Amino acid sequence: MTAAVVWAAVQAVGSAIESVGSAVASSPDPQVVGYPTLFVLVALGAIVPVIPTGAVVSAAAVVAWHAGTPYDLPLVFAVAGLAALVGDTALYWLAKHGVGHWLQRLRARVDTPRLDATQRRLGDHATTVLVVSRLIPAGRIPVMVACLASGWPVRRFVRSDVAAALAWAAGYLAIGALGGSLFPEPWEGIVAVIALVLVTASAPSAWRWLRGLGGPVTPQPEDHRAR
Repeated sequence: MTAAVVWAAVQAVGSAIESVGSAVASSPDPQVVGYPTLFVLVALGAIVPVIPTGAVVSAAAVVAWHAGTPYDLPLVFAVAGLAALVGDTALYWLAKHGVGHWLQRLRARVDTPRLDATQRRLGDHATTVLVVSRLIPAGRIPVMVACLASGWPVRRFVRSDVAAALAWAAGYLAIGALGGSLFPEPWEGIVAVIALVLVTASAPSAWRWLRGLGGPVTPQPEDHRAR
């Protein structure tokens, strides 16, 4: 299961980067196509979690680092942060208004004890919880479901999610900039940051899978025979 998910993620990132590269190469002005494509990929990936958006942003940051202009990295940050916020808002709105059974789909991915614990944390540290959920693998959906279960209106969610989307964009931008600075060729940095992001993202699933291999511990019956 985990291997299949990782392989699907690798294929998705490869297709995303290939589409961005093809668009940029065929355009007389790469920025005209590159940044809108980045926006679409990140926003779509926030709604339908098929595209590993963090890897896409980091790869774009590697390219921006090697471009050598002072505004490319800030533009990647701005576009990625705005796209993440738009995607989060769209998904929350769809679930809030019951469009296409989105709420049921999201709720099915969160167990009740985790949902209850997240709701309690939201009461005291809403923005902090949203920021942390955006930075840890598989943390965004449980917190979004907790916000829905707590009855948050869309406007309140958006206000709290601004910091989370920007922190997420900054984190993956930093990974990409580091990869760009460590490798002389852009493709080397892209491969490195994609590998790092995918390994990090798949770590929780891999850990749960490994724990499941052992199965539940069955208590042994006590021996009551006379000694």
